[in-house]
Amino acid sequence: MAAFLLWLILLVVCWPLAILALLLYPLIWLLLLPFRLLGFAVEGAFGLVRALFLLPARILGKR
Repeated sequence: MAAFLLWLILLVVCWPLAILALLLYPLIWLLLLPFRLLGFAVEGAFGLVRALFLLPARILGKR
């Protein structure tokens, strides 16, 4: 909602820039998609490593 309100303010202040931003948003989203997928993969790998390191503590029980 905040991004939409900022876009409306930009539309009032400088409408050509707001229209350009509206047209370029899908292209930028597509360009950033591989980095987002890479972030999910790295987060999953770190979660796996963390689970492996904490496995002995979980087996012994956290008292």
